[in-house]
Amino acid sequence: MKPAHVALALLVAALWGANFVAIKFGLGSFPPFLLSALRFAAVIVPVIFFVGRPCVGWGWIFGIGLVFGVVKFGLLFLGMDLGMPAGLSSLVLQAQAPFTVLFAVLLLGERLRPLQLAGIALAAGGLVLIGAERAQSTSLIGLLLVIAAAGAWGYANILMKQARAPNMLNLVVWISVVPPLPMAIASLLFEGPDRVMATLTGLAWPGILSVLYIAWASTIVGFSLWVYLLRLYSASIVAPFSLLVPVFGIATSALVLGEKLSGLEIVAGILTLVGLLLVVRPAKPNTQVAAP
Repeated sequence: MKPAHVALALLVAALWGANFVAIKFGLGSFPPFLLSALRFAAVIVPVIFFVGRPCVGWGWIFGIGLVFGVVKFGLLFLGMDLGMPAGLSSLVLQAQAPFTVLFAVLLLGERLRPLQLAGIALAAGGLVLIGAERAQSTSLIGLLLVIAAAGAWGYANILMKQARAPNMLNLVVWISVVPPLPMAIASLLFEGPDRVMATLTGLAWPGILSVLYIAWASTIVGFSLWVYLLRLYSASIVAPFSLLVPVFGIATSALVLGEKLSGLEIVAGILTLVGLLLVVRPAKPNTQVAAP
């Protein structure tokens, strides 16, 4: 990759890593389901008229929008609201990679390579260690919810693959149309109309800026740059940069929020990252010469 493109990939990883800090700030101003509704509404308002018509059928848009937008983000925001630290959430959510591989094996009939199996085992071991540490605190339920969010993301990746969207940015924008209404209804049902009204009438700049960062900087800018890089280089070159997201997430969480990881969580995080690296590592190209 050219140095300028490496810098762009690092910028995307930094934007996505800092996104978890923005989510924590957002949860300080909004209940989780309302924050999720506002996050997607803020995505579609500035760009929906510039991406053109949907590049896939409405069935795919609604299906992916529900799994990725409603389930994944609902679980993630709720888990973080219940005490899951921002930095640790950025790491645990990357479990979407082994979940994607497992769903591909179960639903698409793809074969699991031995290296991927070893990576899944390492990543799972790291998550178990994190769970053992979190079991001593009140955020164990938050950890389980974030792991479930990673599972939903993995399944959404399979749906995106099956949809065969020719323009991923177009798909991301259009699936953002789906979550606002169901998340708003969930907010009214579970968080209560009184809390929703009090939150919206008492808006302050930290909450507004967090929503704008999550929607514009992390989603629109970050994903636009990511799609641009995928058009220039193969996924096997670009995808490993996503493993830097938890590095930036943990670093920004420590700097901005003062979060600290225990020694066991650091070891578990390293195991998880190594496992993820093995999972996303591309298979060696077949060098056999076909028979004439």
